Amino acid sequence: MPSDRRRRYRADGTLQRHGNVLIGGSPLRLFRVTAAGRAVVEQIVAGDDVAGSALTDSLEDAGAIHPTPTAGAPFRADEVTIVTPTLGEPLHVAPNAVLVDDGSAIPVGGAALRHDTTRGPAAARNTGLGHVTTPLVAFVDADVVVPEGWLEPLLAHFVDDRVALVAPRVAARPGPTMLARYESSSSPIDLGAEPARIRAGTRVGYVPAAAIVCRTDAVRAIGGFDESLRYGEDVDLVWRLDEAGWRCRYEPTSVVHHEPRRSWPDWIRQRVSYGSSAAPLAERHPASLAPLRVNAWSLIAWSLGAIGRPGVGALVGAGSAAALVPRLPDVPPLAALRLAAVGNLRAGEQIAHAIRRAWWPVLAIAGLRSRAARRLLIAALVAQPHPLRALDDVAYSIGVWKGVIATRSATALMPAISSWPPRRASSASPPADAH
Repeated sequence: MPSDRRRRYRADGTLQRHGNVLIGGSPLRLFRVTAAGRAVVEQIVAGDDVAGSALTDSLEDAGAIHPTPTAGAPFRADEVTIVTPTLGEPLHVAPNAVLVDDGSAIPVGGAALRHDTTRGPAAARNTGLGHVTTPLVAFVDADVVVPEGWLEPLLAHFVDDRVALVAPRVAARPGPTMLARYESSSSPIDLGAEPARIRAGTRVGYVPAAAIVCRTDAVRAIGGFDESLRYGEDVDLVWRLDEAGWRCRYEPTSVVHHEPRRSWPDWIRQRVSYGSSAAPLAERHPASLAPLRVNAWSLIAWSLGAIGRPGVGALVGAGSAAALVPRLPDVPPLAALRLAAVGNLRAGEQIAHAIRRAWWPVLAIAGLRSRAARRLLIAALVAQPHPLRALDDVAYSIGVWKGVIATRSATALMPAISSWPPRRASSASPPADAH
């Protein structure tokens, strides 16, 4: 049930207002609101506090608005136990952290808990979790630097009893090397400067356990981290909390710093390991992980262009955009057309990204006989001219295929294709799909 507590929100950058119709969130959603609901949204945009309601709940769940951390957090920093797993000497340890030695060959001095053998980060975090007596637990990796005051913006979100996990922004620690500079701009665990609801299939579909704060009881209730996962155990934890009905939030006003890998071979191994988590995660959450999420008409339009029919592809894209206009009678036609056009352009970027990170081996083999496959592959590579990012994608894809072969499951390679145009939204409060 929505809370009547007054809170301050900020509008997501996607939010568009067209009279009593709102479009925003991730993925984009369409809302039809009453005059009173329209007034609430105007207050939110103006930066005023508003009371919790079914409307604010729907907008927040859709990612169209985000609660702003303010004073009055229900927990203090001393009500948070920090658990830090380590294998070998840690690079950094947060003050008062419970250090868990995951079976290091040479026992780590100062570790409060120790495994006799190496069992993986999930098991080490669970061991630490078992000794937590505070209402909140923070998991902070041994290569992460947390500044003073990093907890306060995160704790403010726990005023909402439905919030189980809050994550800060994890930025790469600055350094003089080319690798450090690349990580500063392109780290896969730096999820940007915009707040978000964390949910599979959205702009922020996961967060790393490099630094997260959780309700202790909520994590225990779902069984903690899955110890059978060597990689991706943090993504799995977030998705299981979400599936259990909890809210998970990304709060980038709190920034911690992660040490980048110190050599190129270590960096490549890290990226391969990230990719190797895709297949096991897809087996556990088949509806949550896909290399591409796109509507069918955008996929058809771009595919026609790739096989040498750009004119026909452009007509398909234009037709699907025009079809949206009558579906959104309360939205100005130009705004509806712009919405569809932007969606089609972004679909092209997403298709190229999926090819580089998942499908290029198939296209490379098919390209031995198929001109269309060669065109698709070349177009995807040209779309990413940055050589390090291209290498990043290739390393990740190697991990994806390692996982696919190990699990004998191709679920991690399957795209999620939606229908288009969307169904018309009703006038009720719940949101209806938009492009």
